[in-house]
Amino acid sequence: KPDDPNQFMLLPAFARRKYKHLIEQQKDFLADALSSPFNQFHLDGKDKSLGIIACGLAYNYLMENYPQGDIPYPVLKISHYPVPQEPIHTLYQLCDRLLILEEGMPVLEGSIKGMGLGMTKPIHGRLDGTIPRDGELNPIIVAKALGLNTTYGQDAPSELVPRPPSLCVGCPHIDSYNALNDALAEYGKGHVFSDIGCYTLGFLPPYHAINSCVDMGASVTMAKGAADAGLFPAVAVIGDSTFAHSGLTGLLDCIYDKSNVLIVILDNATTGMTGGQDYTAAGRLEDICAGLGVERDHIRVFTPFKKNHNEMVQIYTEEIAYNGVSVVIPRRECVQILKRKNKME
Repeated sequence: KPDDPNQFMLLPAFARRKYKHLIEQQKDFLADALSSPFNQFHLDGKDKSLGIIACGLAYNYLMENYPQGDIPYPVLKISHYPVPQEPIHTLYQLCDRLLILEEGMPVLEGSIKGMGLGMTKPIHGRLDGTIPRDGELNPIIVAKALGLNTTYGQDAPSELVPRPPSLCVGCPHIDSYNALNDALAEYGKGHVFSDIGCYTLGFLPPYHAINSCVDMGASVTMAKGAADAGLFPAVAVIGDSTFAHSGLTGLLDCIYDKSNVLIVILDNATTGMTGGQDYTAAGRLEDICAGLGVERDHIRVFTPFKKNHNEMVQIYTEEIAYNGVSVVIPRRECVQILKRKNKME
């Protein structure tokens, strides 16, 4: 039982009080970070022309360039937040310039420039281009920032063709997309709004079946918005588990507003992209859609196999032509889950 039963009640009066309490705790958080064993200050480096602040994994990338640990510069390793200011001030005063190594956004670099250090000494990192502004950090990038000529392994041969990710061989989504493409062929591109899942790979060659991927549930709501704005046909593609998680409310809005949309729920009987977990709507998608208000005659189910291609195209075509909300459910088990079951038997 919590000491404060109202701690999760974020009415304005409570929220203001909790925010004040959070601010009051900052000094304790900073004290913990200052004494943390995960924040380490190495002053052994004798070359004070440069001080290095390395955050988290960036410290490992730095040390890969000095496998004997003989780095010539003072180094501050940051792995416990909030960032303690005292060692940063010390390093700034000690060295002629600073190099900030951090993954992703230059959060610490920007914060340091706002700490009131006087800005009389150069601070290098992603913001000034010493480290590329985009992309992942790695030991080679760190080496270049330090002016080292370190190389790692061999360069990839120029004739090596990249292999982008693809749908699994035998994946049911392949047959579902091939049929959908044929059904939409006369309308051109720009009609299919997808969700996030392994089926998002339908954007890539050879399918080119979908035109958007924003966040969970956006397929249905974007298709609805496009349909209401006059796009025809407007098709949403969403996975079965994603539909259970984030698609129900969007479908309910489609039904309430009588939007002219086709919702394709790719039912592979699992949460395929994250390891094959069960989900709440398994085996009940038709009843759920009917319960929300989709007419039973326009909830269509088929088994996506190549041999059923013509039937699948026909179902898609009929539901595209229907003026209202329709749901098509291509249903076949994920091949990876099927392989796993067969191994267990």
